[in-house]
Amino acid sequence: MSANRNIGRRLLRNKGAFFGLIIIGAALFVAITAYFIAPDPSPDANRMIVEIGGRKPGFRQQFLLLEKSHMPDRPSFFQQLFSGKPDEYYYIPINSYTRQGDSLIVEKYVDEDVSERQAYPLSLPSANNSSPYPIRTRTFLLGTDKYGRDILSRLLVGVRVSLAVGLVTVLISLSVGILLGALAGYFRGRVDEIILWLINVIWSIPTLLLVFAITLMLGKGFWQVFIAIGLTLWVNVARIIRGQVLAVREREFVEAARALGYSDPRILFRHILPNVMGPIWVVCASNFASAIVIEAGLSFLGVGVQPPQPSWGLMIKENYNFIITHNPVLALAPGLAIMLLVLAFNLLGNGLRDALDVRT
Repeated sequence: MSANRNIGRRLLRNKGAFFGLIIIGAALFVAITAYFIAPDPSPDANRMIVEIGGRKPGFRQQFLLLEKSHMPDRPSFFQQLFSGKPDEYYYIPINSYTRQGDSLIVEKYVDEDVSERQAYPLSLPSANNSSPYPIRTRTFLLGTDKYGRDILSRLLVGVRVSLAVGLVTVLISLSVGILLGALAGYFRGRVDEIILWLINVIWSIPTLLLVFAITLMLGKGFWQVFIAIGLTLWVNVARIIRGQVLAVREREFVEAARALGYSDPRILFRHILPNVMGPIWVVCASNFASAIVIEAGLSFLGVGVQPPQPSWGLMIKENYNFIITHNPVLALAPGLAIMLLVLAFNLLGNGLRDALDVRT
């Protein structure tokens, strides 16, 4: 326990690792509360208003809110937490409105310098029953994409995909890598040769090509890309575990366990593995960062997360044409988010490496 406290203190004294922990903690908070803090809490932040597509950050627009004919059921707290809240209204962009008798006359926004005059009876259900004017003004802090969806909302909801792919990838790579690496290092001989051959084969194939092959075999989708990435990043874990087990298996406490008649599985999983897990936490942080980048690349190429589910890589794909036009923020914002989260995990990995170094 004292050793763990010392490791924790060394980790927190590392400014880079501390910064990484803050960023990761903030990302985790956003991922959990995304649908409560996002300006667009609809499922997948997918409220399309094509008339206002491709707007710059800070864009403001008035909307006339019209109740839908079939009102969706009000979601429970947990339903909204996991999948958002369906829109109860249609959002009609308008330039201005006036009241004439029992009608609301609006100038519907169609395009720049183009509007359409429309009339609505004031008996229409209002977003605010205390006012006859169901009008709202919204500010899009990061602008809108080409479909008129709020970039900030999709950015906040999209952090879930990045953290989820990292977590699932780390779990899969740890499960496969620790098992195969431990077996290879402990039993050696023919078992070691077979597992090393498999490691070398996987190692020789470019990661992205291997992920492509697995993704095409499993199909496109949310969970398929997680499994595909996890099945390619276990090699680092296996190599490190194998080397650590080879070094530890000849130690005195292992010989004592054999002399007491303990079985091989008990010696391996209860006595050896707990003593070789230190370097694995560093690899976990590295794999987490690698998984985020690979998922973004797959989504950018169209074989990762599928629309309308928000993914930072998919957002770059949908908006990268705007980089050389009038609104580069649409593609730069998710790119900066990827860079910041990957940097945080790499800084945390470096901090863990220094904190776990017994020589310091």
